[in-house]
Amino acid sequence: MRVLVQLRPTELPRASLAAHAEFAEPPIDLGVLTETSLVLDHDFPPVVLPTVHAPGAVGMALALGAPADFSFEPPDVSSVVRGSIPDGDGQQAAVGELLARPEVMGVFSDPVIATTLTCGGDPPLGDAADVAARLDCARLHEAGYTGADVRVAVVDTGINDRYLQKLQRTATIDVPNSFTPAGVPTAPGAHQVAHGTMCAYDVGIAAPAATFLDHAVLLSRTPGQVQIQGLLSDAVRSFSQLRALLLADRDTPLVVSNSWGVFDPAWDFPPGHPGNYTDNPSHPFNLIVATLEDAGADILFAAGNCGLECPDGRCRFTNRPICGANSHPAVLSIAGIDTNDERVGYSSQGPGRLSAEKPDVCSYTHFKGSEVFGRGEPDSGTSAACPVAAGVVAAIRTQCPPSALPPAQLRTLIAKTATAFGAPGFDFDYGWGALSPPALVAGLPGSPQLP
Repeated sequence: MRVLVQLRPTELPRASLAAHAEFAEPPIDLGVLTETSLVLDHDFPPVVLPTVHAPGAVGMALALGAPADFSFEPPDVSSVVRGSIPDGDGQQAAVGELLARPEVMGVFSDPVIATTLTCGGDPPLGDAADVAARLDCARLHEAGYTGADVRVAVVDTGINDRYLQKLQRTATIDVPNSFTPAGVPTAPGAHQVAHGTMCAYDVGIAAPAATFLDHAVLLSRTPGQVQIQGLLSDAVRSFSQLRALLLADRDTPLVVSNSWGVFDPAWDFPPGHPGNYTDNPSHPFNLIVATLEDAGADILFAAGNCGLECPDGRCRFTNRPICGANSHPAVLSIAGIDTNDERVGYSSQGPGRLSAEKPDVCSYTHFKGSEVFGRGEPDSGTSAACPVAAGVVAAIRTQCPPSALPPAQLRTLIAKTATAFGAPGFDFDYGWGALSPPALVAGLPGSPQLP
């Protein structure tokens, strides 16, 4: 089993680490771990974790969305490294052996993460132009809500810029600030045409002028031959790098689109285990998600494709499939509807695990768009709904930066202005309803209104 090991540093630089994504050198002698059953992955540099201070709360309390401060000062930071421990009967002993080391603070799962493709074979309903019309993109763009000077990190399988250009989708890719896992031979903007290219195309429906950060996390090396999946540890590195970038340039908004998740509890420690990911707000990735949002990023996750009517064949959760960071209180969890405003049967339903009121809102999917999976094949799943919504958020950030409306306040406004289905208010199928850009713009403080 692959794991993340949280280390208590014994020696740290004197300067604050608040602006740094990773240690230049390991904060402790990693040789101490060779005395355990852990097989250390030397291609994975240690990643900084802060200490969380939640005033008036017991423990971390991130699952309840409590206000929290994150300290990256040298006395408070720890770090995580990646490795593997034996499976089966030796797993519990290996975890105990690591936790017995004074340098080790925790051992956490590093589960496989995979894209959220649809399980259905239905043809597309409408096309990208229909989605643009439903979102009122013509008026958005006329009022200057285009995504210009906004960065959108597509955390996925990578983007193929040449393919997007063939579809007349002009994409600016910030190569130096993109991320490619170790051992991947292709470069940012030149990855294979696949799921990540679909996501980039769908962002461009509402935000055609956005700048992309190509974070090809789902190309990381994984056991077996399954395609389009990665390791959560590479998402830890990706988000840590994004936080460092945002702290270095707070004037350029950052939107992070994530169309992936965990499908099988067998990929994780069981619920209640201190190293669990899906239910545990203290897992390093869930913590890093919180710090990135706290730094000013708008983070969106697909709700997943484990809906009751038509679950993806990989779904193994018997309840609460919106889990881990996909259910984090600091992110927007996006459900899927078609262009007739009907919930698609594969869109996962709440409640969520880290935050019960999930999904937050729904957006459009199952339409003819990028056709990366073949002619006539739809952009589908909550995989498509998430980047469509991320494009709307990026468009909004063109005229309303986080300094004017922080991410938490924008999430609240998105919920309040969503178009409700059925009874008013929240439900576990649609969240607060469909994302409504005209109503959202009308509620923005001091921003241009639509013509």
